[in-house]
Amino acid sequence: MKLTAYAALGFLSILGPALAAPQGLNLEAVNGAEWAPKSDKGKEIDPALIKAQVLLDRARFSPGVIDGHNGENLQNALKIFEKTNELKPDGALDEEAWRKLTETSTEPVLTEYTITDQDVKGPFVEIPDKMEEQAKLDRLAYTGPEELLAEKFHMDVDLLKALNPGKSFDKAGTSIVVSNVDTKANSGEPKKVAKIEIVKSEKVLRAMAENGSLIAAYPASIGSEEKPAPSGSHTVRAIAKNPNYTYNPDYAFKGVKAKEKFEIKPGPNNPVGSTWIDLSIESFGIHGTPEPEKVGKAYSHGCVRLTNWDVQELAGMVEKGTAVEFID
Repeated sequence: MKLTAYAALGFLSILGPALAAPQGLNLEAVNGAEWAPKSDKGKEIDPALIKAQVLLDRARFSPGVIDGHNGENLQNALKIFEKTNELKPDGALDEEAWRKLTETSTEPVLTEYTITDQDVKGPFVEIPDKMEEQAKLDRLAYTGPEELLAEKFHMDVDLLKALNPGKSFDKAGTSIVVSNVDTKANSGEPKKVAKIEIVKSEKVLRAMAENGSLIAAYPASIGSEEKPAPSGSHTVRAIAKNPNYTYNPDYAFKGVKAKEKFEIKPGPNNPVGSTWIDLSIESFGIHGTPEPEKVGKAYSHGCVRLTNWDVQELAGMVEKGTAVEFID
């Protein structure tokens, strides 16, 4: 089934400047990281926070992009993890939360990976800012091996570079250090999601089992002041992998001058990312994004935006008719 994504997109960035990496950041330091009382690390990448983010990712309490910083997405993921494990849900990585988190998996959180021919063969493209220009491309592919590898391992590009100083990412056979997210604590057949809860105030999407237990939680950008997300009960209508995106001039996005509909081809840098979960609300869905670092930190024009890897995982656990509840 071909499904074209009609989504009202857009965002307002609230990200700060690039952050520095400390000396001695490597595989051994992160895999061997232990909890310590909070210290002022400024803008440095924290090995213990990388470890916590990878462990949360494996346990399906997604922290979004793994970057080694104590951001809002990590704090929200910790709150849900703590509540699920009957700990104080304050979003703080204290000694008790650390102990419980490290009990979820014994596999190293970082691993060595050899870059393959597939990783570097492309084709890669430069993505123009204007949507009308994007519509001229045959595919909204990755911009290069760095972006591909960072997304493959759920990482921030800056962290990928910090862990691999001096390494070239465009040569097959190169060994690099990456997050070990393939080894999931709950690996195996994907669980069936009976209900999706989209909690607007918490900027989180919760995937629930038939018995009401939590299967997964993902940070999400949900709606905007100009076009608030809906409320109430809805359902999944269809799922599309590698969707096209159709711009409707009725959206009147800032900077888009087109007066007629136009289509943007599929790819991970498509405006709706790699996957579209269509809902029983016209022009509305749950989808990926070409800018995973902005999930939970930027507004969508009404749709629910997840990272590409989170929406792909969710799509594998839902089906047509799955209940979707928007909660204020």
